[in-house]
Amino acid sequence: MFRSTSWRDIPTILILVLSTSLYSQKLLAAEEYITIDRYVRQHPEQKTVMADFAKIVTAAAAPTATLLEEPVRIAVIYPSIQAADYWRRSLLSFERRLTALHIPYELNFFASRPAVDSELQSRQLADALQWQPDYLIFTLDIAPHSRMIDRMLSQGRPKIILQNITTPLKQWQTGRPFMYAGFDHVQGTKQLAQSMLEQINHRGKYLLLYHSQGYVSRMRGDTFAEEAAKYPGITQVSAYYTDNNIEKAYQATLQTLQQHPDLKMIYACSTDIALGALQALRETDRLDILINGWGGGEAELQALQQQELDITVMRSNDDNGIAMAEAIKLDQYMQTDHVPHIFAGEIKLLDKKLSLAEINRLKKHAFRLSGLPAESN
Repeated sequence: MFRSTSWRDIPTILILVLSTSLYSQKLLAAEEYITIDRYVRQHPEQKTVMADFAKIVTAAAAPTATLLEEPVRIAVIYPSIQAADYWRRSLLSFERRLTALHIPYELNFFASRPAVDSELQSRQLADALQWQPDYLIFTLDIAPHSRMIDRMLSQGRPKIILQNITTPLKQWQTGRPFMYAGFDHVQGTKQLAQSMLEQINHRGKYLLLYHSQGYVSRMRGDTFAEEAAKYPGITQVSAYYTDNNIEKAYQATLQTLQQHPDLKMIYACSTDIALGALQALRETDRLDILINGWGGGEAELQALQQQELDITVMRSNDDNGIAMAEAIKLDQYMQTDHVPHIFAGEIKLLDKKLSLAEINRLKKHAFRLSGLPAESN
């Protein structure tokens, strides 16, 4: 018997939150992370494991022959109350893959706004642990809960999947999390930087709109700034931490336009930030300014088709939900050695010149489970 939850079942499950993007917390420095390439050099056996696992993720589900005696207990803690649909699609693809694999499970889902609910987040992580799940899935930005994570890692229960982070922390090289899963922020940012800087001929002023002070801003925002700084003709005139808030991004863009009407480019670290900045560009009739999205969710693709958003990187969104389900399956059936330490899904660069047919083709793959009708769940 399955106990499968969905967004339509929200009254039957806990609705809580964890986001680790807090101004008051110490920012994890870049040197505390290990890039994927460096990690594979340190653990060469992972190259084959990662490649084999990636084939499993892209293949159709292979149902298990025998059911587990007890349902797997999974707590999922997401900062999913935002315009971007990444987290919602991750949950849908995760559950739908578990169901296709015939993995019986119970799931408690915890959700809220990123960056701003710090006190609530600490209580809710404790609540999730009281439920005693077998697996705990959440995102880590600047690690205000690192002590609790340390205790969980030392105890070995629950097994921890850190989502939206693909660069392992040095402090957890021994007693590591079960898996890091998501998409490579640095890879995606460098793709954006190369194209955007070329489009303005490596000259002009730009505005950098950060997420909150944490991991995403470091990997997406600082990486872009480092790429731009290679060119003396590029000038960063303003930078704002927006807490991934549409209104803050909107206001920051308006203020920068007033101070620098010759602005050439805006780099946005997330979907919500891009949408806030786009609102300001529309109102000031400045859609001539180059602006990016990050992630390629439905809202970004619509803006791209409308010729408002210039460029984005599109994640093969459902990859990470499918990967987490497949990892749990392998673990439950005593094949943990086949679970990679890191899973990083595919990222593609898209621009507003892309045809509708090509966008639909990419969407069909990226949203291959989360885009199914509700009755397919």
